[in-house]
Amino acid sequence: MTELTNLTVAQIRDGHRAGDFSAVEVAEAFSANVADAKALNAFIVETPEHALSAAKAADADRAAGTLKPLSGVPIGMKDLFCTHGVQTTAASHMLEGFVPRYESTVSQKLWDAGAGMLGKLNLDQFAMGSSNETSYFGNVISPWKRKDGGNAALAPGGSSGGSSTAIAARLCPAATGTDTGGSIRQPAAFTGISGIKPTYGRCSRWGIVAFASSLDQAGPMARDVRDCAIMLENMAGFDPKDATSLDMAVPNWEAALSSDLKGKTVGIPKEYRLEGIDPDIDAMWDAGIAMLKDAGATVVEISLPHTKYALPAYYIIAPAEASSNLARYDGVRYGLRDLPEGAGLQDMYASTRADGFGAEVKRRIMIGTYVLSAGFYDAYYTQAQKVRTLIARDFEQAFTSCEVILAPTAPSAAFGLGEKMADPLAMYLNDVFAVPASLAGLPAMSVPAALNREGLPLGLQIIGKAFDEQGVLDAGLAIEERAGFTARAEKWW
Repeated sequence: MTELTNLTVAQIRDGHRAGDFSAVEVAEAFSANVADAKALNAFIVETPEHALSAAKAADADRAAGTLKPLSGVPIGMKDLFCTHGVQTTAASHMLEGFVPRYESTVSQKLWDAGAGMLGKLNLDQFAMGSSNETSYFGNVISPWKRKDGGNAALAPGGSSGGSSTAIAARLCPAATGTDTGGSIRQPAAFTGISGIKPTYGRCSRWGIVAFASSLDQAGPMARDVRDCAIMLENMAGFDPKDATSLDMAVPNWEAALSSDLKGKTVGIPKEYRLEGIDPDIDAMWDAGIAMLKDAGATVVEISLPHTKYALPAYYIIAPAEASSNLARYDGVRYGLRDLPEGAGLQDMYASTRADGFGAEVKRRIMIGTYVLSAGFYDAYYTQAQKVRTLIARDFEQAFTSCEVILAPTAPSAAFGLGEKMADPLAMYLNDVFAVPASLAGLPAMSVPAALNREGLPLGLQIIGKAFDEQGVLDAGLAIEERAGFTARAEKWW
């Protein structure tokens, strides 16, 4: 049974089709790993019965010759996606106990494709965080440890930290994530897995608890590039219920995968060469450049001159949208209601929001409310949106001389839990390489490329043109094949 949990999505799919094992065996093996990994706190809700039901259906479909694209594959679902009949909390006290009577579009697509659900994965509260330390249900712990003889618990990245930990620890072969400013890519880099944020609008946002509506985008996280392509094919597609959904055909990304980059040009943004950056990050980046050259690509230096303004612009726009989106949690319609005896309506609002939101969520709501206020809207929010336009134009100009861009995913490897929580600005800097692509709505992927001197994973990021997920996946595959990253966390939990 244990060997089954080492298989990738593609291997599970193909092995099940060939009759090498049953879907029930796979579901039971992964469910056993989930039950054995409570110490990692990756799951908020475990649903072995959902995985087993889907597995029985997959085995019946195989006997009938009616297999679906993901028949036999159990996955993890980030607890930001509404799931019919299963608690959906966004890792908050505000939504604790909320059981949707509907299914998000992305999760429904995955169930329709034959996948089963092992459970709802922990995350930073309302997807706000870079370390998975803001969850009401406690920290997620990375399965990785530093090779320094210590036992420091490490951050799995955020906000999709439950997803990254579950995949790295072999609790599921793949999982959904969401990326607002790097929340798929950064945790993927921290835990030695792959993850792709598609072009904004590729995956429906309907049924996903909103953080920042112009930035939020669902995407897959998995062990390798092929698995990400398989998952994305079954997550993407037009949704009339989502006004921002792209009305475009979904390509067959897996079938078109190619690591041959002959005739392709890769851009290296000079502005990403930050002063004082970890030398391990720089060395990995240089190695990645050599890998893409070996795959046949031409490498050129490019400029993204407004990069230095991306992070401050993001931390105006995202909190502003969060302030608006989270205004719905007022104790009146759904979720938590805190009504002290003798309290009036205003007191109920204040008490509910004070108890229901964590410190980081409150911080972002206050920032967002401030920059949207009458006296400061033009000075902050309007200016940030102008900067966002300039950043998008930088990418447009850069892509006149290259097809994809290569950069580090994060400025460091995983840090210890508690090391940065006292300094929000230091925490926000984790997104410095990820945020520009999010502001521009571009597809971007992280693939594991090396271990640092402490034995922790480092990721390389590929950014592509809008709608060119294929180019991003192909470059990711070229790095994956040449990096030969096979390291995994040694079990301690």
